[in-house]
Amino acid sequence: MNQSEMDMAGLNLNDEDPVEVIPDEPPKPPAAIEKLIEEAKVALTAQEQGEKRSLNLVVIGHVDAGKSTLMGRLLYELGRVDEKRRIANERGSSKMGKSSFSWAWELDGTQEERERGITMDIALQTLLTPHRIITILDAPGHKDFIPNMISGASQADSALLVVDAAVGEFEAGFDRGGQTREHLLLVRSLGVSQVIVAVNKLDQVEWSKARYEEICELLRPFLVQSGFHPAKTRFVPVAAMEGVNLARAEPAACPLYQWYKGPTLVDLLDSLDPPTRDINAPLRFPISNVFKGQTSGISVSGRVCGGIIVAGERLRIIPGDESATVKTIDSDGDSLPWAGAGSNVNLTLTGVDPISLNIGSVLCRPSHLVPLASSFIARIIVFDIQVPITAGTSVELFHHSRDVPASISRLVSVLDRANGTVTKSRPRVLTKNMSAEVEISLRNSAYSGPASRVLPIPLEPFSMNKDMGRILIRRGGETIGAGVVLELLV
Repeated sequence: MNQSEMDMAGLNLNDEDPVEVIPDEPPKPPAAIEKLIEEAKVALTAQEQGEKRSLNLVVIGHVDAGKSTLMGRLLYELGRVDEKRRIANERGSSKMGKSSFSWAWELDGTQEERERGITMDIALQTLLTPHRIITILDAPGHKDFIPNMISGASQADSALLVVDAAVGEFEAGFDRGGQTREHLLLVRSLGVSQVIVAVNKLDQVEWSKARYEEICELLRPFLVQSGFHPAKTRFVPVAAMEGVNLARAEPAACPLYQWYKGPTLVDLLDSLDPPTRDINAPLRFPISNVFKGQTSGISVSGRVCGGIIVAGERLRIIPGDESATVKTIDSDGDSLPWAGAGSNVNLTLTGVDPISLNIGSVLCRPSHLVPLASSFIARIIVFDIQVPITAGTSVELFHHSRDVPASISRLVSVLDRANGTVTKSRPRVLTKNMSAEVEISLRNSAYSGPASRVLPIPLEPFSMNKDMGRILIRRGGETIGAGVVLELLV
């Protein structure tokens, strides 16, 4: 073999095995897709009136409150985890010297999460209660992983807040800088209106009724201040490791039942109100994850934020000019012909270059493209901040699973929080707890050259699509505000 042949071999240009190209599946004809959409609308309308209704629940709380342990134990109590899996998780966690994390292993599936004993990314599971099909999004509590938590909360309808009843632990999570406060503000800002508070680890305070009531009294005013209606807020005492008061009121001898006669956690989950789904809106599917499919093709996961998605149709990927065919729609291992607004699903796509699929991109129909914007007017509520916001403040903008550098380019007005009327035009600064209208402009990241232009992102006014019109603003690792898009500028 001469030198030039060796060079060619080194470049793998003469490779015998060609790179696998994802073949394009022929899309279904428009008439067949229309027929499927009509069928889906009829079925979804019937489902809305039926016994079993579905909703998405995000599990939130300070790091080490026991969120993953509670969910792992609950899945076992409801028969979603069999005895064999439980024993395998117990053995594996004992081997690593983390036997107390055995229940959490059901949701914390990656090697790093198991070694560190913390949740880092969103874990998806499904729970069945007598009247609800609940998709659980187990969110990380550690403040380093807040962007992942935002990605999960933006896909949820309701929240389960887990707090640690141990003395000092609850206070650490609830005091300034703790994640209990920040998580509650974030989920409320992202449209979650009902919350169940599970007061966990009551066994560590000897089932104290006084401690349980103290925690409830501390949380109630903060929940109201954050925007949760008292009628949509419920409290429940639990002990996740012991399995007390999760699915059944047992063991009967437990000291908790000497003073607590209320519902179990599953009773409260079963009584959550599912939101009404907008199945007649234009299709919007923001991508929250991209991964290699189990068969051929590339898979994306996310939540349908409006309309109905049908297997076999060809969709546009925004931003960009690419299109993809939806080969299959998968939910919790079941293949579906279609999925309606509010469903968390995985899609297998064909006929697309994987490089054009990014987290934060939106799939939509070519006839109803989602608009792109790099500058817009938003109405925001400023959180409990130390440093005021001025025109030109650099921030990180969070929208679904996308986070991009931006700046608050103009302060338009300060609004009355109660009725939304303008109290001051063109303010110089925004301080904590203010409500205001501002102009937000995307900016280049610090690493791009001077010639690079700002890439717009898919957004819609809140009046058009609630899910596509919510934003969060962070600065220096803390969330400083949240709001809704009023108007797209460019």
